Amino acid sequence: MKKAALLVTGIVFVIMLAIMGCKTERSDYDKMVEFGQEYTEAWNSKVPENMASFYAEDGTLTVNKGTPAVGRKQLAETAQSYMEAFPDMHLTMDSLTVADGKYRYYWTFKGTYSGPGGNGNRVDFSGFEEWTMNEEGLVQTSVGTYDAEEYQRQLAGK
Repeated sequence: MKKAALLVTGIVFVIMLAIMGCKTERSDYDKMVEFGQEYTEAWNSKVPENMASFYAEDGTLTVNKGTPAVGRKQLAETAQSYMEAFPDMHLTMDSLTVADGKYRYYWTFKGTYSGPGGNGNRVDFSGFEEWTMNEEGLVQTSVGTYDAEEYQRQLAGK
C-alpha cells in the first residue's frame, strides 16, 4: 500500500515537472496581437515618437490612398496631427487578422475635435491598417483605410 502510494506520488511529481518544464513557443500571430496592443498603447500615450517607433526607419503609412508618410519623422508628424486635433483621443484595437503574410490591424478612434481650429464635435469611427512587416519585426508598409465621408460628417457635427 505504501509503495503504491509512493509510486503514484512519484509519477505525479514527474508529470508535474514535465508540464512545468515545457516551454510553449508563442505563435507569430500571438506575437503580432501583442505588437498591435502595444501599438495601440503608443498611440494613446500622446507621444508621437512612440507610435513611429513601431515602424522601420524608412517605413511608410498611406491612409485612404493619400500621400504616404515616409520615415519615422513624417510618421511622428502624422500621429502628432491627430493627437493635437483630438487631445482626448482614444484608440482601441478591435482585432487582428492575417492573410498572405500581411496583418490587418482593425481599430476604432474616438475623440473630441477640440485642438487648434477644432469645433468641439466628437468622432467615433473605425478602420484598419494592413501591415507588411520587415525582418526586424517592424512595420515596413502600412496601408490604412477608413470611411472618410463618415469621418467628415462627424467632424461637421451632422
